[in-house]
Amino acid sequence: MSKAFGIINFAGNNIQVNDMQAYRPIGAFSFLGRYRVIDFPISNMSNSGIDVMQVYVRRKPRSLVEHIGTGRHYNINSKRGKLITLFQESNIDNGIYNTDIAAYMENLDCFDEINSEYVVIAPSYMVYTADYSAFLKTHIDSGADITLMYHSVDNAKDHFPNCQTLNINKQKGVLSMEPNLGNAKNRNIFMDTYVMKKDLFLDLVQKAHKLSSMYTLADIVNESCEELDVRAYPHRGYFATISDFNSYYEANLELIDLKKATDLFHDNWPIYTRTNDSCPTQYFEGSKVTSSVISNGCLIEGAVENCVIGRGCTIKEGAIVKNCVIGADVVIGKGVHAENLVIDKHARLIRGKRIIASPDKPGYIKRGDRL
Repeated sequence: MSKAFGIINFAGNNIQVNDMQAYRPIGAFSFLGRYRVIDFPISNMSNSGIDVMQVYVRRKPRSLVEHIGTGRHYNINSKRGKLITLFQESNIDNGIYNTDIAAYMENLDCFDEINSEYVVIAPSYMVYTADYSAFLKTHIDSGADITLMYHSVDNAKDHFPNCQTLNINKQKGVLSMEPNLGNAKNRNIFMDTYVMKKDLFLDLVQKAHKLSSMYTLADIVNESCEELDVRAYPHRGYFATISDFNSYYEANLELIDLKKATDLFHDNWPIYTRTNDSCPTQYFEGSKVTSSVISNGCLIEGAVENCVIGRGCTIKEGAIVKNCVIGADVVIGKGVHAENLVIDKHARLIRGKRIIASPDKPGYIKRGDRL
């Protein structure tokens, strides 16, 4: 699929995952214990034959850059492939100026050496699998200027906050975009995934930059719906957005369900990630684990129910851990009861014996905290 190169964009100013984003961008969030959210768009591109990719980062880049590295673990062609991480270098703290358009403008020279005719753009805050080669073929065959991927949902009233929706006509033409305000159940959620010619993309970037300092790519595409042929492409299968704290918590826990997990993971569509050498998890006498995803290198002595547990965690004797999403290298001490929590990496829950949040409003334990 050398006809296209890939861009993986950072989450916009409308996407806020409180607390966790203080340490890393959403793409670097741990997901299902062993993955990072960024693994899904990069794997989609690699599996689709895209071997030249740009990953854009604007805040707290260290965790993401360490995870991506050279990109070799994503099965990118070692001779002609390239995965580069690009930064928005602006020192302006005001979020309205920190847009994807600003990042593209600061890195315009990086597009000069790319010979691909088309570009596929995907977000770093959504979890799904998709064959971008089929996406591109449909776009080319249609003769459209731009094609946008969307997912039809029937729960938009209380899910997919801060996301955009597409208004589509019967011919799959996109009439406009608008925010999901939670006032209707059935919506076409825009997946922040585009395909268009590289030249058109660069024209839109420069046009948006001239029109408004706060414009995003979505803004200029929305404004161009009347003058350009913008089509919609439906997505099937598992789809989740990490668009606020609750959606991160829910997406992790719902994939414990094997039926939902098989909608996301397929034998012929591997999700690549950075691996490390660690021993299998050890389950000690008296431990009890039900309906959970446990990563490698853990020591389990207590009871675990309906949890996602990252690498190298320790659950001590007598501990009860329920409905929790736990990062790497966390220790749950002897006799501690933790429930309805996201526990960030390196935390130690030793002295606080009952740390229980509401099921409707999960709690957050900071990275490296000691309780």
